[in-house]
Amino acid sequence: MPASIRIIQVDAFTSERFRGNPAAVCLLHDEPAAAWMQAVAAEMNLSETAFVRPREGGGFFIRWFTPTVEVPLCGHATLSGAHVLWEEKLAPSDEPIALHSRSGPLSARRESGWICLDFPALPVEPAAPPAGLSEALGCPLISAHQNQADKYLLEVASEQAVRELRPDFGRLRERGIEACIVTARSDERSCDFVSRFFAPGMGIDEDPVTGAAHCSLGPFWSERLRKDELVGHQVSKRGGVVRVRVRGERVDILGQAVTVLRGELLDAPAQRQPSN
Repeated sequence: MPASIRIIQVDAFTSERFRGNPAAVCLLHDEPAAAWMQAVAAEMNLSETAFVRPREGGGFFIRWFTPTVEVPLCGHATLSGAHVLWEEKLAPSDEPIALHSRSGPLSARRESGWICLDFPALPVEPAAPPAGLSEALGCPLISAHQNQADKYLLEVASEQAVRELRPDFGRLRERGIEACIVTARSDERSCDFVSRFFAPGMGIDEDPVTGAAHCSLGPFWSERLRKDELVGHQVSKRGGVVRVRVRGERVDILGQAVTVLRGELLDAPAQRQPSN
């Protein structure tokens, strides 16, 4: 591995800098130890840092780390990774990018000025929320569901209720809530639903725009609104727009991205895991 490693920060699910969700993309040649990647993610202190390296035979491996844990799937850092691979001319601009992850095969392609991610659908089932969850969020719940990744999807009465949430993150952590999606039908004509994503158990009190959450939000609202193509607005302080197409066991997650800065990590990892 070279003495310095390129790292690029991208704002995802937005076309404007300092909006959407920032992610760092670390461009590797070999796979370092997980502890080194976790240390880099903690240093970057963003919701996620993506680590991307070429795969023998084509495509790329991708892994994602929050400041405290590795996660099995991340939308905005994958969007950022694809944006960087095209922008840095590491992948042909007119071809899809095959991505190999711990959540299985993923892909990214360009589509009319947007980046389209092919992700697994994560449908939800009704579930009883943990005691005190509504009180910790500070809002009554209309319904509670859970997906196969054990993330709660919680419906509240209105867009205003989603926007005005001020969760007690200490109480959420005490109740063992790793992550939850809060959603409501949108008041905006340009959007179908709004959401926010809280992940205190993953080192992220609030994630600004969460692509992976839309793997559940898409099927959830598709069933209720009886449409397969939807537009979601994540109404965090930074905010971002996510388009979703529901395709049975897969979903298309579409967003835009813009590069914010480029730099180099000056301390390459001393230990590496074998390359695949």
